[in-house]
Amino acid sequence: MIKVYKSTQERRQIAVRAKIRKNSTLPRLSVHRSLKFIYAQVIDDKSGNTLAYAKGLDPVEVGQKIAKLSLDAKIKQVVFDRGPYKYHGRIKKLADSARESGLKLWWTDIQPKSKNLKKK
Repeated sequence: MIKVYKSTQERRQIAVRAKIRKNSTLPRLSVHRSLKFIYAQVIDDKSGNTLAYAKGLDPVEVGQKIAKLSLDAKIKQVVFDRGPYKYHGRIKKLADSARESGLKLWWTDIQPKSKNLKKK
């Protein structure tokens, strides 16, 4: 049976989440944006619980706040789930500010490949 997607955003979101769930045991930092606000939450997929949550108008402040809340909850590394959004603009600002505040972000589609795999 062929799955028909409603939009390219839905297809992108399903592809990103499938990669994250397949390759990660870390909690994920999920991002949602509306026209006015930007939301971020750290989710433990194994238990289905939200570990930290932040929202606001400025993505830099939201990134700093989610990093502080995550570090207070002793979460140092998360997998970045950009959802259906491209990695630019407000999404990139949020990720950069969270990274600068001490949170280590990992993601599957932008992560550099290991240089040790090449044969000489």
